[in-house]
Amino acid sequence: MNDGEKSMPVDMKSLSADNKASILIEALPYIKRWSQKVVVIKYGGNAMAGSDEANSLVSFAKDIVILNAVGMKPVVVHGGGPQIGELMEKLGKIPEFIDGHRVTDRETLDIARMVLVGKVNRDIVSAINLHGPLAVGLSGEDGGLIKAEAKNARLGYVGQVVSVDPTLVEGLLHQGLIPVIATIGSSEGGQAYNINADAVAASLAGALNAEKLVYLTDVSGVRRDVDDPESLISLLSATEAKELIESKVISGGMVPKVESCIEAVNKGVGRAHILDGRVQHALLVEIFTDGGVGTMVTP
Repeated sequence: MNDGEKSMPVDMKSLSADNKASILIEALPYIKRWSQKVVVIKYGGNAMAGSDEANSLVSFAKDIVILNAVGMKPVVVHGGGPQIGELMEKLGKIPEFIDGHRVTDRETLDIARMVLVGKVNRDIVSAINLHGPLAVGLSGEDGGLIKAEAKNARLGYVGQVVSVDPTLVEGLLHQGLIPVIATIGSSEGGQAYNINADAVAASLAGALNAEKLVYLTDVSGVRRDVDDPESLISLLSATEAKELIESKVISGGMVPKVESCIEAVNKGVGRAHILDGRVQHALLVEIFTDGGVGTMVTP
């Protein structure tokens, strides 16, 4: 995507065989520019959830493999909130939330680890590896990757990032592999915590000096009017984004995502993006075309 003013977003449905060549030509300078650059992609549980979950995952996996094939270094960080809630419901456990955070007792922590590490992570790794032995599944507990502490005593085993040691991830990237990271971290004493995936992605992107951080979720990006898709804001500076939060134009669940974007670019990440991960190949269009399809936050 252009670092200056964005043109009108590309209509994914309008793409046809007739314009594939022109799209490849448009993508070429971006492919050259982002070669060997790290891009951290947060694949949200909401982007995965829904009746078309399998097709969404297949499409996402192809996009990640293409990024790797053209010389970029993708790192996937994933959430799984809806999937955790679904399993809790099946087990007869009623979720409790405080300020949008799931209260996590020991049993809920076990469920979260089971879903994030044992299910969602494996599904993403398997989908990518259909195209070759590329993806390696990790948890933040592996190799001291994510050190965490309790976020709030009332929330139980909900954590916040204390530090990130990117050594393990950097080693995998050096081998041409694709790390896929579940957001369970651990304290110095070995206590596991479930951590917000948006926050993990921002911290990891900063530690890796990533060129891009991309949030794939279930919304098209930042809108001036949340109910009007035509009010999508394609380009924001970190200062402008902060002002929109303060003026309540950005509110609700979009606030932590935008705050994570601001945090990331302030830590040296080149650009941060928010896209609708349910739209097939939105990731490729955002990175490799002038128009893009979501919101880009710049320093």
